[in-house]
Amino acid sequence: MKLCIDTADVAQIAHICEYYPVDGVSTNPSILAKAGKNPYEVLKEIRSIIGEDRELFVQATARKAEEMREESRRIAAELGKTTLVKIPCTPEGFKAMKMLRQEGIRFIGTAIYTAMQGWLAAKCGAEYVTPYVNRIDNMGFDGIQVSKDIHDAIAGSGYDSYSGLLAASFKNSQQVLELAKYGVKAVTAAPDIIEGLVKNAAIDAAIEQFTADFAGLVGEGNTMADI
Repeated sequence: MKLCIDTADVAQIAHICEYYPVDGVSTNPSILAKAGKNPYEVLKEIRSIIGEDRELFVQATARKAEEMREESRRIAAELGKTTLVKIPCTPEGFKAMKMLRQEGIRFIGTAIYTAMQGWLAAKCGAEYVTPYVNRIDNMGFDGIQVSKDIHDAIAGSGYDSYSGLLAASFKNSQQVLELAKYGVKAVTAAPDIIEGLVKNAAIDAAIEQFTADFAGLVGEGNTMADI
C-alpha cells in the first residue's frame, strides 16, 4: 500500500519525507488556500522536496468538463509526468475524465462519498479513486466499509489492473490500519496521522529502559559504535 502525505505545508512535508517511507503528496484547493501563496509556487516547492519520481496530486477547480480539461493540461505541463489531476466525481467530472483519458493525462477521481462514484471513476480510467473516510462517517455512514465496497467493486470489474483506492480523510491511525489490512492501493493522511502510526507511550518507555540499561553497562552516551 502506498502512503501519501495530505498537506501543502512544505516544512511538514520535508519532515515526514525525512523520516517515513512516503510515496507522494496529495493536495486540494482548501489545503493550498491555507498556504496563502500562489498555488504553483507552493506545488513546485513540494515537487522539489519529493523529487520527480514520487506522485503529486493536484485538484482541478473548474466546474465544467472542458474547463477541467484545460486546467488539467496546465497542471500536467507545470508539474511533470508524475502529477495526477484530481477530478471530482460528478457528471461534469466523468465527462472530463473521458477527455483526459483520450489525451493521456493522468487523473484520479475525488470527492467520493458513495461506492458507485468510485466504480464509475475507475471505469472512466482513473488511476486512483478517493473516498473521504471520516467525512462519510460524519454523515452517519461507515467510511471504512464504503472504501472496502469500492475496492471490491473495482476488483470485481477487473479495473484493479490500473485503478484502486487513494483513501483520504482519516481521523486516526486505526482507520489507516483497517484499509492496509484490506489491501487497498494507497492512502493519503495528514502529517499528525502519519506520525500517530508509531506514537505510543509504551514504545517510548521501552526505548528509555533499553537506553538506561545499556548506559549502566558501558557508560552514559556510549553506543555499540563506541565500545
